Amino acid sequence: MTSLRKLGSSDLEVFPLALGGNVFGWTADRTQSFAVLDAYTAAGGNFIDTADSYSAWVEGNKGGESETIIGEWVKERGNRSDVVIATKVSQHPDFPGLSAANIKAAADASLKRLGTDYIDLYYTHFDKPEVPVEEIIGALDELVRAGKVRHIAASNISAERLQASLDFSDREGLARYVALQPHYNLVSRDTYEGALRDVAERYGLVAVPYFALASGFLTGKYRPGATVDSARAQGAAKHLETERGRKVLAALDEVARAHDAEVATVALAWLAAEPTVAAPIASARTVEQLPALLGVAELRLTDDEIARLTRASA
Repeated sequence: MTSLRKLGSSDLEVFPLALGGNVFGWTADRTQSFAVLDAYTAAGGNFIDTADSYSAWVEGNKGGESETIIGEWVKERGNRSDVVIATKVSQHPDFPGLSAANIKAAADASLKRLGTDYIDLYYTHFDKPEVPVEEIIGALDELVRAGKVRHIAASNISAERLQASLDFSDREGLARYVALQPHYNLVSRDTYEGALRDVAERYGLVAVPYFALASGFLTGKYRPGATVDSARAQGAAKHLETERGRKVLAALDEVARAHDAEVATVALAWLAAEPTVAAPIASARTVEQLPALLGVAELRLTDDEIARLTRASA
């Protein structure tokens, strides 16, 4: 049985891979999504990541499709207390921004779609610097006190705003961020490493990185001359044009061979070995894509291998 990881200072314990719900209602329909969720939880997984805006970008969708699918799955399986559900606020077309009124209205809408009376982890999806941190934290604290949200977190936030938020929470004795969700992977290290990670370390926050596989590039399926049928192929393939991307692939191939592991598993294991990272996020639109992701729970890289990957991605 894979050991769960404590999510920062919270009482949540999570599987070392968060299942990304961005594909549910987009590239995975309801049936496929249920199959992926079933296979993930059967393997010991318990940490599901979504957002109220998934997947408003798809023609014919209005946002909330992913939450609805997850809610229907939880209801059918009767397993609400076995899973940790994380969702986010600020980007839904009907609930944009982080005003206090919007945070509360969006949370109620998410609860309804998820078919639950509490959200385990509630993120501000994209920070809105025009809204004072006092207003944002105040509204989130009310949700926690009302029992609608267990813990709060922040995604896509600057080190300065994160620091100001934590200072305000501590000063006023209000709910405090326990995690953050940065864009972080072997070919995109600059957003998180540095000031943001320093604040996380200082305050005991953990990171739950998104784009952990760089939109699929770090699965190793993108190679010179290869064509990949994916909605995200264009974004992923651009890394092939950079020296960093090519060096990272070469290092991943070498380490993967040494462990007889998938390239994706190694890329996730590098992230999971970072002391502040609790669980990288990766999504699967089919059950066949899951084993390479779930492998991160068992794969332990040596210090030398971590150093080799870190050098290649510098």
